[in-house]
Amino acid sequence: MTRPRCLTTSLVAGSVICCLLLAPHSSSFFVIPTQAREVYDVVVLNGRVIDPESKLDAVRNIGISRGRIEVITSRPLSGRFVINAQGLVVSPGFIDLHQHGQNEENYRFKVMDGVTMALELEVGTGDIDSWYAEREGKTLINYGVSIGHLAARMAAMHDPISFLPTGEAARRAATDLEIAEMKRRIEHGLRRGAVAVGFGIQYTPAASHWEILEMFRVAAQFGASCHVHMRNAGLKEPASSIQALEEVIAAAAVTGAPLHVVHIQSTGGRATPNLLQMIGEAKSRKIDVTTECYPYIAGMTEIKSAIFNEGWQEVFGIDYKDLQWAATGERLTKDSFEQYRKTGGYVAVFSMTEEIVEGALKSPLTMIASDGILDNGKGHPRTAGTYTRVLGKYVRQQRALTLMEALRKMTLMPAQRLERRVPMMRNKGRIQVGGDADLTVFDPDGVIDRSTYQEPAKYAEGIKYVLVNGVVVVKGGELQAGVYPGRPVRASF
Repeated sequence: MTRPRCLTTSLVAGSVICCLLLAPHSSSFFVIPTQAREVYDVVVLNGRVIDPESKLDAVRNIGISRGRIEVITSRPLSGRFVINAQGLVVSPGFIDLHQHGQNEENYRFKVMDGVTMALELEVGTGDIDSWYAEREGKTLINYGVSIGHLAARMAAMHDPISFLPTGEAARRAATDLEIAEMKRRIEHGLRRGAVAVGFGIQYTPAASHWEILEMFRVAAQFGASCHVHMRNAGLKEPASSIQALEEVIAAAAVTGAPLHVVHIQSTGGRATPNLLQMIGEAKSRKIDVTTECYPYIAGMTEIKSAIFNEGWQEVFGIDYKDLQWAATGERLTKDSFEQYRKTGGYVAVFSMTEEIVEGALKSPLTMIASDGILDNGKGHPRTAGTYTRVLGKYVRQQRALTLMEALRKMTLMPAQRLERRVPMMRNKGRIQVGGDADLTVFDPDGVIDRSTYQEPAKYAEGIKYVLVNGVVVVKGGELQAGVYPGRPVRASF
């Protein structure tokens, strides 16, 4: 018997060693692999891979194993689960820094909007350990929280702890002893791994400037960013949004604490361009300040909160007809406003214009965040539609942003805001070898929001696949049941 002769050996892509053989009595060659090609847990094939950090924007294949990205290549890959992403965009999973709804209902709508991480950083919580324990092993997406000044203030003043203060904590100045107790609680929360410190200063209008400075000082000791709903809104002086931004930029400059201003367009209204100019100028002077916006002309808040104290019409430049009751969709009158003000509940506040919203979205300073919450299907459409609305309306339809710019605002910028205090964020918001496999795969020609103010609980369209830590949670546009790969986002403690 005549054996074929091995003429050469070669290493193919670092994993497949082949022997080139010559058949007996023939000039034909054939290849026999002597080592099998690596098989990944998941592979994503032929997608348009966009990484805002490296600026990669090209068709690539991605191999994922053990929840990490192992390879990004143009060569063929093999996987136990294969996603054909031809004609689709493969992006880092979207990171929402401002999501109040932190339960199963809200996580479902977030992930169908392409979000792989939702963090409650504005209001936060008063008990870090309990907050994380409630969600351990039960979440579709990654989750995290700040230690909240609001909760610390309610506790220090012996008010019942609620989402937003309505008792003493909403109405009066704190004593020196109460401020000291707030500082102690915030420090404890940061020592227990809180991502940041949350502030809702407009909900506590009697809080002194010194009180806020003291909280910033604690944040600065831990390198924690201060996520601030500012004290004032609109243009009315002396209590304008410009004055409110001066307060927190000064607090950041005095203490060294990083500052993140939430929903700049909602607080600023017509003053938004001025506020963005101020933030840009502060950054040019090496003050660590960032901001965010959402793509809707209405905000939403609790009608019993201090935001609707006497004079709110002049502050926001609106009237009762510009308020919409979330539970029924009705526009309010003076009588219905006063009735609901006694009972409490969520109200949409139509205080912005498309020009204000688009201007904020286009600014290179802004990230995208939702400020979302749904409760039994009621709430604001931004919970279910923020990210797909940006991609569908403002990228594809209006071309206000390029796709790369929009994805940078949704992924890399939020990750970078937090990575100094939370090192795990260095592996988020990117598509890079060694990074966590949080990926959103979407149809750039079909992605769009479907939620409305009348029907806020409607899934977005065009999100085809979502992976959280390498686990497929959306497959072919359908939410997968019984998978909980979300992990806690938490600082070292």
